[in-house]
Amino acid sequence: MASHTAPGIAVVTGAGSGLGRVITRALLDDGWRVALAGRRREALEETADGREQALVVPTDVADAIAVEALFRAVRDRWGRLDLLVNNAGITGPVGTPDEVDVEGWDATVGVNLTGTFLCAREAFAIMRAQEPQGGRIVNNGSIAAHVGRPGGIAYTATKHAITGITRSIALDGRPFGIACGQFDVGNAATDMTRRMQEGIVQPHGGRMVEPTFDAEHVADAVRYMVGLPLDANVPFLTVMATTMPYLGRG
Repeated sequence: MASHTAPGIAVVTGAGSGLGRVITRALLDDGWRVALAGRRREALEETADGREQALVVPTDVADAIAVEALFRAVRDRWGRLDLLVNNAGITGPVGTPDEVDVEGWDATVGVNLTGTFLCAREAFAIMRAQEPQGGRIVNNGSIAAHVGRPGGIAYTATKHAITGITRSIALDGRPFGIACGQFDVGNAATDMTRRMQEGIVQPHGGRMVEPTFDAEHVADAVRYMVGLPLDANVPFLTVMATTMPYLGRG
């Protein structure tokens, strides 16, 4: 019978809503001790729902000082770190490249890309130095890590870059027992995808109501990834609505 990683210490960013909330609650249900990071304390506390093994740490992941404080709080509370789920992200400005303002671009890069790097940087340092050494970093890449939507240059660019971060961490982590993987989600039913029920712009210029699926299935996928022993890794995993317009032309 295959062995599995016992629940340990985790950090989940973007834990106050959407997939971050679903993943956090799944980890808590499985016995993980979880630090919940996000901008709004009230939303984080709602996710934590009074669980004793939850640590709420309001954090702007684009702020290096705030990220350092987050991981210091985890170290102070539990003394080690076994898992980072880099989930925080924003959709950013929508428009053709000439319509996207630089401020909106910078904000999207700050959260989606720099925020992922800052959290991975801190997590890697802890995992490398601790005994026993090692841990796992899991990044939310999104379907946009493969293909973008019309008007989504900022979001698409940052999510493509997450793939590069995942590959780099997976390579650099090998000597230290640090595994890194990425889950790419297409149309999980969250607040972010609610607009799809009203129709969303397609490459041909028309609108289409796109199918979604229960976000709990994403949590199950992440559970599988993080439950593996550190000598096994899922570098990339795609979970999507079966009939969404992705695999074919259009």
